[in-house]
Amino acid sequence: MSGTPARGRRLRFDGWIAGLGTTSGVRIVVGHWPRSPFGPFSDVMLERADGERLLLAPTPETADFIGATYAFDTVRVVPVEVTVAGRVWTVAAEPLRLRFTTGGRSTLGHLLRAVPGALAGRPAWSSLTDRPARLLMPGVRTRGSAGGGRREWYGARDLRPVTSLSATFEGRDLGALAPVEPPVRFGFGSVPRRPAVTRVTTTVELGAG
Repeated sequence: MSGTPARGRRLRFDGWIAGLGTTSGVRIVVGHWPRSPFGPFSDVMLERADGERLLLAPTPETADFIGATYAFDTVRVVPVEVTVAGRVWTVAAEPLRLRFTTGGRSTLGHLLRAVPGALAGRPAWSSLTDRPARLLMPGVRTRGSAGGGRREWYGARDLRPVTSLSATFEGRDLGALAPVEPPVRFGFGSVPRRPAVTRVTTTVELGAG
């Protein structure tokens, strides 16, 4: 896909979102999108302990789109590579190096996995699940208003906890795995407080003007 998508369109992204905290206070959100209007790509949103919000995106096109949908203080276009080997994820996105491992599904993960993909991808389903998501995971929302007059829906289809992590940013060790606390402030909601990888279908409706 090339150029800027037309206003009023609904764009669908299918993949995974990993939300991670570290004992250094840096929180990290990795988006891994095998299917998207921009083709396969991955991106990283990072919030420092001092509150600076940083986007690492692989192309100017994806950086412009994500930067217009969410809020960042700094945007960098850098190669972003994500490799998944079983339960081990490896992320290389200069200046970030990240490796983490996922565990077995919880009861909620099994429930989400039972939702048919066609249903989970519908905005109406995300609207229906928004209140339960807020109750079960404070800070998490499945629908809301994004930047530039856009609207967004998240349809979760699976959930796995993250059990271990090693990471460096700009050559500095970020410490061990920790809760995502305080919540990240890129958009209208945060990721779960407990580090996890969520299988998700995301729908973004572009602003009408």
